Amino acid sequence: MVGNRVRAAIIRSQRITGLSPDVIAELVAEIGPLWHERHRAVLIAGPSRRALGAGAEHKLVFIDRLLATLVHLRHGATHDVLACWFGVDRSTITRAIGEVRPLLAERGCTIASGLRLRTLAEVIDHLGADGGTGIIDGTEVRVRRPAAGRKDREKFISGKNKQNAVKSMVVTDAEGRLLFCSPAEPASCADITHARKLGLVKLLVDGPAVEILADAGYQGLGAQTGGRVVTPPHRKFKKNPPEWIRGDTRAPAQGALLTPHPGRARHRSPEELEIPRPAPRPPRARERHCPSRRRAALAPAGRHDGQQYANVNTTANPRPSARYRQPCTSSLEEAQLLRRVRHQQILRLLAVHGTGTR
Repeated sequence: MVGNRVRAAIIRSQRITGLSPDVIAELVAEIGPLWHERHRAVLIAGPSRRALGAGAEHKLVFIDRLLATLVHLRHGATHDVLACWFGVDRSTITRAIGEVRPLLAERGCTIASGLRLRTLAEVIDHLGADGGTGIIDGTEVRVRRPAAGRKDREKFISGKNKQNAVKSMVVTDAEGRLLFCSPAEPASCADITHARKLGLVKLLVDGPAVEILADAGYQGLGAQTGGRVVTPPHRKFKKNPPEWIRGDTRAPAQGALLTPHPGRARHRSPEELEIPRPAPRPPRARERHCPSRRRAALAPAGRHDGQQYANVNTTANPRPSARYRQPCTSSLEEAQLLRRVRHQQILRLLAVHGTGTR
């Protein structure tokens, strides 16, 4: 449990909670009685051997529970950190956040005095009545890794951030004022799938004419809602977009990129493919009967210069001796001849470098 000074410092600093002291006081006055009523209803409903209100009092009062929830929602602080900050157990913070978050969601978003939006249908009707433009986007909040035995444990892993998180869809107006924040879904759920689960497509088709701006994660909703959801074009239309996307403005640029260039690789035209290619050149008689390249790279057998043999393989097309230019009658004889020549070369190299056999 934090002291009065620490609690007052948290309330005064808008960077911690994101809300002004007046808004926090309004939340305490509005949500506090609802929380006490629900807590009392739970005590009455369950079997109890003691009188109502008996036992130890809460160490974490309602205002501290509200502040812990606001800090968790704004900064994504873990329950362990908040438990150390407020001086209670982690399970107390977890239970407090689970009780306060539904109350904040039911309260809705205050647009003006006397106007409060609680559902997505009310948001669409509000934008249609004013003729405004809405903006939707998905946001992710990191969470603790689910327990090992949980069935849908892998669904919380985000494909974008590769971390355990939950995802919510946020709707704002053109000025950036928050109008709606959806319940959290596992992070593996796609943005467009989350929007369909919330019934956005049906609300836009059956409701008033509203223009919704979205990013590439919502591509496909425009065709389902009659163009009311505006998204950037698909990446497959970037190079060769159809006429209803590119118009006449991008045609010169596309044509300039497709003009032939001597240094640019291009595909052959159908006319060039119809021209037959010339037949391959037949092998020459000298190439057909010459010895193998392995024999051509051998050194002459009549010299004993060490430098000569050290640079045998570095010369281009060495000329073999006339002794080894005789044609071989079979592959076995050729292999035996190569083996003898290599053995002689190894002995000469050992003799030149002063190394003898054991």
